[in-house]
Amino acid sequence: MRPAAQHPGQAAQRLLYVTAEDWAFLSHRLPMARAARDAGLEVHVATRVQEGAAAITAEGFVLHPIPFARGSLSPLAALSTIRALRRIHRDVRPDITHHVALQSSVLGMLATLGRPIACVNAFIGLGYSFTSDSLKAYMLRWAIGATLRLLFNRDGSVVLVQNGDDKAALIALGIPERRIALISGSGVDVGRFTPLPEPPGPITFGFVGRLLDDKGIRTLIAAFRLLRARGSDARLLIAGTPDPANPASVSASEAQSWNEEPGITWLGHVGDIAGFWARAHVAVLPSRREGLPLSLMEAAACGRAMIASDVPGCREVVIHEQTGLLFPVDDAPALAAAMQRLDAVPQLRARYGVAARELAVQKFAADLIGRQTMQLYRRLVGRCE
Repeated sequence: MRPAAQHPGQAAQRLLYVTAEDWAFLSHRLPMARAARDAGLEVHVATRVQEGAAAITAEGFVLHPIPFARGSLSPLAALSTIRALRRIHRDVRPDITHHVALQSSVLGMLATLGRPIACVNAFIGLGYSFTSDSLKAYMLRWAIGATLRLLFNRDGSVVLVQNGDDKAALIALGIPERRIALISGSGVDVGRFTPLPEPPGPITFGFVGRLLDDKGIRTLIAAFRLLRARGSDARLLIAGTPDPANPASVSASEAQSWNEEPGITWLGHVGDIAGFWARAHVAVLPSRREGLPLSLMEAAACGRAMIASDVPGCREVVIHEQTGLLFPVDDAPALAAAMQRLDAVPQLRARYGVAARELAVQKFAADLIGRQTMQLYRRLVGRCE
């Protein structure tokens, strides 16, 4: 994929991102999109537009609003999205399309049938269908396996994962290993997120994420109650909102009720995440499964010790007894014990925080992830030429 300055007057190659929500693109995809723009690509973004239009166009990206019913299994909604994407393909003629998350990847690959477009299908964690034991989730896993084998095993297509566990899961579903690429996340700006001194006062634990059972938010609340019952004066800050499109979401009323409990503050959506970590001593993510959690990568870049469940994605950032502590998934007493340990030993928090920052710089920095992503784009486009 050539830089723009290589042949004056020659049109830049075009990259199309397809993602369900504009806010998700802005929060998670900007580093790699900026890397592509800076390498000379013309970047387009197809997404459901809420409040992110101005921010996307300010980056120099071309925005294409599309209908997208995230989480919906409605055939009519799916067809509407596919038709919109085919129109964009016809008008833009992208050289490469980067689909973000499972639903975008499936609908996007259907939209590219019959068109010579290189495709990256990014799985950012395998989500509800792989963390739930319900009959619905089991049926979804079966359907996903069949769909992936049908759509993604073709030349010019690659499935992008963020951790080795997800790669192994896809191989088990029948996706050939040669069709899978692994890049550790979408990058964190280690110049913007820098080491922070600990705030004064009682220890404060911070959670950043959607308010989902799958993110472990109820496990965290239960663990914090145990910690307080043992006499701790700890505080808990929660940044995030419910997600009605996800069947694992808590209700807004339940989230609001947490503010009535001693020591808990639910902040809702927080735009200044660096400012959030300036108020917290320790980052906590009791998730049931992740791709590679941006909240932990940003906390690590800020030099925060971390606690997370011992599951795919989390253990790539929280290395037990090095950058933080891991505990068994859904185990509130074990989480409370880990929180109590970091409350009691400030020196341990400091040691973990230094190691976390070093890991963020060496493995998750935006410029590094951007280079790896551009190498993937070049490789795919070269195969399609």
